[in-house]
Amino acid sequence: MFQEQITIQTQPDGDMHDLTTFVDKIVKQSGIKTGIAHVFNIGSTGVIGAIEFEPGLQQDLPAILNKLMPPSRDYGHEQTWHDGNGHSHLQATTLGPSLTVPVSQGKLKLGTWQQIFHLECDIKPRQRQIMVTIYGE
Repeated sequence: MFQEQITIQTQPDGDMHDLTTFVDKIVKQSGIKTGIAHVFNIGSTGVIGAIEFEPGLQQDLPAILNKLMPPSRDYGHEQTWHDGNGHSHLQATTLGPSLTVPVSQGKLKLGTWQQIFHLECDIKPRQRQIMVTIYGE
């Protein structure tokens, strides 16, 4: 097993970062040839996933999330905390905080148009810690 942390600075409301190069570098450092890479966002308003990381989808994904779960003061979270980010928690929970990718021959096994991304769902900038754990042999 091998573990490293990635730190990124995000902007609010839909900022996306391509993490593929960072995770690939960690896989290579690990020396693991066959196994899995687990990528996990620490925090309840950030997302880790796989997507074709291109400008259109970088706009489309946050936009559709805001249509499905728009900013609103009507959420129960807002009634409790009054912090404006109830929708952020719901969006992040829907997509999830982690992704597991196969490692084969010492490389991430991703499709040609598939990259690992982080999506910021919160309403303010964040410094995010992302844990990458490589398991295998």
